[in-house]
Amino acid sequence: MSTSTTLPRPGVASDASPAPRTPRRLPRRGTGLTVILLVCSLSVIVPLLVTVSMAFKTGAQAVDGKAFSLPSPWSLEGFVEAWELTDFPRAFAVSVFVTAVSVAGEIIISALAAYAIVRNWDRRLFRWSFFYLLAAMFIPFPVVALPQVRLTGIVGLDNPLGVAILHIVFALAFNTMLFTAFLRSIPIELEESMRMDGASTTKVFWRLILPLLGPMAATVGIFAFLGSWNDFMMPSLITSNPELQTIPVLQQMFQTQFSNSYNVAFASYLMAMAPAIVVFAITQRWVISGLTQGAVK
Repeated sequence: MSTSTTLPRPGVASDASPAPRTPRRLPRRGTGLTVILLVCSLSVIVPLLVTVSMAFKTGAQAVDGKAFSLPSPWSLEGFVEAWELTDFPRAFAVSVFVTAVSVAGEIIISALAAYAIVRNWDRRLFRWSFFYLLAAMFIPFPVVALPQVRLTGIVGLDNPLGVAILHIVFALAFNTMLFTAFLRSIPIELEESMRMDGASTTKVFWRLILPLLGPMAATVGIFAFLGSWNDFMMPSLITSNPELQTIPVLQQMFQTQFSNSYNVAFASYLMAMAPAIVVFAITQRWVISGLTQGAVK
């Protein structure tokens, strides 16, 4: 007796339902990345903790060779000496002036340049200007440092104002590139509607374009603040008056004259880092949001 296999006819459902598939477990690939991020985080957190600990130690505790020990007792001796040695209020005011001018100038001038380039891209002059700015990104400041020192001295800009202007000029290429990428996502119909109502180009930029550039302007402002506040090379080369130096330049004294006063040096470093840490902690969410909006829209 032979058995025959009955095949299901087309269009007729079979009684036997297929066995459910067992979900395949994906391999875990985030372990190595987590370890790398942990090591990178520790490389930043540990020096910061040592800085805070050393800043609150006395002079005797700072040289006992126990960098990771907590202060006992906690002392403000280092902060008092650092405040007096660096004339911190004056240096802080100079740094604030340079940073404020740099941030405002980089946002406004870069936004104007990007607006002119994007809206006149079909003209050869503006298109070549953009490529010229991109090429300038590959020229670091040390390469042209000596001519800049000479030129700023000739025109009388060997002062904090000259430092701020140079910050604006050397950041123009990168900032214009960011604004250009963001401006391409803004519909030109918005401008045309304002022009139909009689708005001039100046009014369109200040009343429409600049407010729409808010996320990218915040990103550029954060980069400008951090770069200007922490800059050491440009103020040290450009500013001729030692009394008008910024905080990073004045802190160089702790690596020469007062090499054994670790608590004073770390207290000064902590006072200089505090504004940058506070500003970045408050505004860091706009750094990534501005970049991603310009790239995704």
